[in-house]
Amino acid sequence: MPDRARKDELAASLVEVRERITRACSAAGRDPGSVALVAVTKTYPATDVVLLAELGVTDVGENKDQEAAAKAAAVAEAGASVRWHFVGQLQRNKANSVARYADVVESVGSLRLASALDAAAARHRDRPLDVLIQVSIDGDEARGGAVLTGVAGAAAPGAAAPVDPERDLLRIADQVASAEMLRLRGLMAVAPLGWEPARAFEALAATVARLRAEHPEATVLSAGMSGDLEEAVAHGATHVRIGTSLLGMRNLLR
Repeated sequence: MPDRARKDELAASLVEVRERITRACSAAGRDPGSVALVAVTKTYPATDVVLLAELGVTDVGENKDQEAAAKAAAVAEAGASVRWHFVGQLQRNKANSVARYADVVESVGSLRLASALDAAAARHRDRPLDVLIQVSIDGDEARGGAVLTGVAGAAAPGAAAPVDPERDLLRIADQVASAEMLRLRGLMAVAPLGWEPARAFEALAATVARLRAEHPEATVLSAGMSGDLEEAVAHGATHVRIGTSLLGMRNLLR
């Protein structure tokens, strides 16, 4: 598709997404300026990121390091500037790579990963790396993410508190906040499969409140995607991660 046609397509989608955010904020009694858009561009080409930047998008999310590293380099070579959010599950052996290009890592869910990122940021950056702690709303270890231990039901109603200190949210928050090259910004969460989004984000609210009581600087809540941004905004999301509604269906476009 020629760049002009693709840019027009992205511009139309961007208007629709921003209107959804505005309507959601209005329904929740919030200022539309309080919710930021993160365009999730996984599987899409660097040219799309450049076009989105030209359209005023400032924040871009990726979930695989190999793709993200190459794309960040290509976008920089094209002269575009965006804030890169790493939003996928991250292995510690990828910390060095991610620290080179990411401005925000949204998927920190263990003490070991926080330590690896701090060390990597010290080697490859001249400023701290912004961090969001990924929360597991239902406590499922397979999906990763931290859990607020010791408060049954705060993240997963009716679930027993996990015992693994590696995934203890407040321990991770304390470690990130005290790290020299990390900056604690807040939380990230995904509504679990099979859960109504409103129920999921309502359950998340107790975890958000507890973290902010301990760390008032942790003001960011990245929650909500194409299918549930309205529910996320209603429950306090400050950032929504939008892919399909902005860039189109991946299996049709690519």
